Amino acid sequence: MLRRSAFLLAGSLLAPGLARAQSGSPAGSPPGSAAVPSGYPDKPVRIIVPSAPGGGTDIVARVLAERLSQAFNRQFVVENRAGAGQMIGIEAVARAPADGYTLLLAASTLVLNGLMFRNVSYDPVRDFAPVTQIAVLPNVLLVHPAVPVRTVAELIALARARPGELNYSSAGIGTSPHMSMELFKSMAGISMEHVAYRGTAPAMTDLLGGRVSATMANVLTARPAIEAGTARPLGVTGTTRVPSLPDIPTVAEAGLPGYAAPQWYGLLAPAGTPRPIVERLQAEAARALAAPDLRDRLAADGAEPVGNAPDEFAAQIRAEIVKWTQVAQAAGIQPE
Repeated sequence: MLRRSAFLLAGSLLAPGLARAQSGSPAGSPPGSAAVPSGYPDKPVRIIVPSAPGGGTDIVARVLAERLSQAFNRQFVVENRAGAGQMIGIEAVARAPADGYTLLLAASTLVLNGLMFRNVSYDPVRDFAPVTQIAVLPNVLLVHPAVPVRTVAELIALARARPGELNYSSAGIGTSPHMSMELFKSMAGISMEHVAYRGTAPAMTDLLGGRVSATMANVLTARPAIEAGTARPLGVTGTTRVPSLPDIPTVAEAGLPGYAAPQWYGLLAPAGTPRPIVERLQAEAARALAAPDLRDRLAADGAEPVGNAPDEFAAQIRAEIVKWTQVAQAAGIQPE
């Protein structure tokens, strides 16, 4: 179970708003305000992705790794460590040396695992040094084309008429797609069977194969299936429509008023990583995210680049703990 200290800390230190960097310079200490250890980095840097290749986290990590490799003139290598609701990869970084050579590219799952599992051996507040939030993007509620619905309202009606008969896939227990669907089920008052997979890609594969009725997938992952007509989109989980998919309504406007569950991706280092390294990584990541070509590249897939300061990202993590704790309680979700 997520440590009580993390929840108490979250409740007392929430930020009223999270400013986003609009340029390459971080909001906070300017680049160069503290000396980066001499020679950093003098060897390849690993970016651990705690999910399978091909998912949204993996896609974002590889885009970022490419830009950081150019910025530092040193290789940033993406390493996938999937499994156990992403905990295998997350825990690996929490236990890694705090020297700046092992980083974590995590999704919202970072703060969700403690709500789903009793034995979580990392603390999202205590065990990490947040670097920056990389991007936010909504999930898309998808159904297999054989499911006889075309709107969110129709899916809700079908699920109510056939309680427990429909199922849905997710990237794993406690992942953003899972919790987004649990919030959907709770607010809609419906029952659907959850089928957990080890990553986004296999969850999508079984939706496309008709072995599950529905799924939640981020825009980066869902868009190819939408364009190919192999999955039917019913709504996006953000508060506004996605510019690259303007014909898909939000879940709220399509049949479930008040619903919103966007997810995010962020870069973190092990706790204790020297602050100058954290600030340098943030500055280079923010600079990359401010580049028009990268912003356009991410926006085309529904992602909004961020690049905020380390302290702002830390405050958001605390806020997410509070939010999803309330969602889990409202949905009656108990750690397993």
